[in-house]
Amino acid sequence: MTSVAATPVASAQPCPDVEVIFARGTNEAPGVGGVGQAFVDAVRAQAAPRSVGVYAVNYPAGDNFSAREEFARTVIDGVRDGADRVQTMAANCPDTRLILGGYSQGAVVSGFVTSDVVPAGVPAAVAPAPMPADVADHVAAVVLFGTPSGEFLSKYQAPALTIGPLYADKTLRLCAPGDGICSGVPGGGPSLAHALYPVNGQVNDGARYAIERL
Repeated sequence: MTSVAATPVASAQPCPDVEVIFARGTNEAPGVGGVGQAFVDAVRAQAAPRSVGVYAVNYPAGDNFSAREEFARTVIDGVRDGADRVQTMAANCPDTRLILGGYSQGAVVSGFVTSDVVPAGVPAAVAPAPMPADVADHVAAVVLFGTPSGEFLSKYQAPALTIGPLYADKTLRLCAPGDGICSGVPGGGPSLAHALYPVNGQVNDGARYAIERL
């Protein structure tokens, strides 16, 4: 679940018109990652002249899948950080429209940010509390790239991703043809298609979906 690394990007001003909150994929350097940067670039191009800020979800994005409990805690760290950012922006910049996004492992992180229940198998003591319902009004769209399928996640005894009901109607999941991680095909795994989101046109599709909902 890897892609090209990207330099971290910070919000251009305290309260931009739009902010993209994005969780990078596995093993990408800190920042929004290659898919995330391509998505941000597409959002900025389509949102102009509105200002667009960026927040990179802070979590390890590691690949130690075999250490199930340790790995799960790093994902939970990302969910907590993403949810904290959404709530901070909703409170401090109420007029800013938020776009929540993620790629691969980061799509799972951002997807669970929207959840209204603690995922199966995750101790309630370590899971972040679901976000308040009124926060959903500040999130214009959720755009997820190469989201690991339930079949793929089950190989690692991880719970399938469930989008919270307040976000389901504004969530787009993009899965490239031939991407075995998100397609749900038996035995699916990493492939070239999983790395092609920055160049296959789907970041533009995702940006268009989000901009239409601002």
